[in-house]
Amino acid sequence: MNRRLRQLALPALGLLTLVVVSAPGLLAPLMQALFPEVAEPVYSRASVGRLISEHLYLVGVSSLSATIAGLLIGIGVTRTSGRAFLQLAQDATSLAQTFPPVAVLALAVPVLGFGFTPTVVALFVYSVLPVVKNTIAGLEAIPANLKEASVGMGMRPVELLVRTELPLAARVIMAGVRTSVVLNIGTATIGATIGAGGLGRVIIAGLVRDNTAWVLTGAVAAATLALMVDWALARIESSFYSANETEV
Repeated sequence: MNRRLRQLALPALGLLTLVVVSAPGLLAPLMQALFPEVAEPVYSRASVGRLISEHLYLVGVSSLSATIAGLLIGIGVTRTSGRAFLQLAQDATSLAQTFPPVAVLALAVPVLGFGFTPTVVALFVYSVLPVVKNTIAGLEAIPANLKEASVGMGMRPVELLVRTELPLAARVIMAGVRTSVVLNIGTATIGATIGAGGLGRVIIAGLVRDNTAWVLTGAVAAATLALMVDWALARIESSFYSANETEV
């Protein structure tokens, strides 16, 4: 029971934090106490709750795209027909992550314009590597005798992938997805520089106006989202561990 309560403590605290930063009536007294010298301690240009929703939408679209693409690339280059491209895929995705997201934004804006689309592209490029890397690692780590046994049972290549390889590699793949999503939550704040919205809007406005209270509000909200999503994905990842241990 105590262990269960400890596990729920983080999401409960995180939810409480998001409620506070989203409610001006609750946030104002706290910020006024922390920053008495700031004339406008609470960001009022837009609802923080709405900015959190925009932030999650940015992260959701880019992370889902990166997960699907990463899985397809990882699966493709670990098949016999695509193994020649294995090293190329690893090198290309590693190279993509060396580009700062701001640089990708600068290159994307002239082509895609301002706002949502170039931000998603930048986040996608930056976050696809962990998914590709872990998909390859998970699939390559499966013992050959297990695959041979599955083939001996009459499984075709697609059945082998779906019924044997992906379930056994799921815990490693999920770790990559978890890393990718958490990276995106923090990196998505840069989208505000080109009008994509999200929590970066509060942070950028605070930096421009030298308002530490606004910067802290946006940073705390983004960090809390990252911690809560990481907690949720960790629970999913641990469920794969349990499933695999049961199968073994």
